[in-house]
Amino acid sequence: MFSGKTEELIKQLKEANLANQKTLIVKPKIDSRYEKNKIVSHNNTSLDCMPIDSSKEIIKLVQDVKVVGIDEAQFFDSNITDVCQKLIDKGIQVIVAGLDMDYKKNPFGQMPNLLSMADKITKLRAECHNCGQPANFSYRISEENNQQIMLGEKKEYEARCRNCYDR
Repeated sequence: MFSGKTEELIKQLKEANLANQKTLIVKPKIDSRYEKNKIVSHNNTSLDCMPIDSSKEIIKLVQDVKVVGIDEAQFFDSNITDVCQKLIDKGIQVIVAGLDMDYKKNPFGQMPNLLSMADKITKLRAECHNCGQPANFSYRISEENNQQIMLGEKKEYEARCRNCYDR
């Protein structure tokens, strides 16, 4: 968290729009932290998007689309990898943003599968909340919920490096 994943996704989608490529931007409906119909970075940069319940909905929405942007991919169902492969097979560029690990440092959702099929991977890191070193982990501050999925922001999570996470 807090590494700039959504910010980078927005940047790439804006570049596609400037190149006159029709885009489709989706996010899971459960991500209601900022705005319902927008992907929003922690810096408040945003783009309109389509919130969806199931990754299979993407296939129905890709009319004349050249680029599909998917935010918070770790929250999508197990079909997201098949959907992305179908889009790629149709010649559609797919740009995915998501957390590769959960707050317990375990692989998160379908992200490992998406990473394995990617042509290009940009792994962004935040700065550790404690020491300022590069942070790879999302440390959950709140102990009230031990479920893998808990939407949150700065009150619930901190970016941590390996040393500070393990302390």
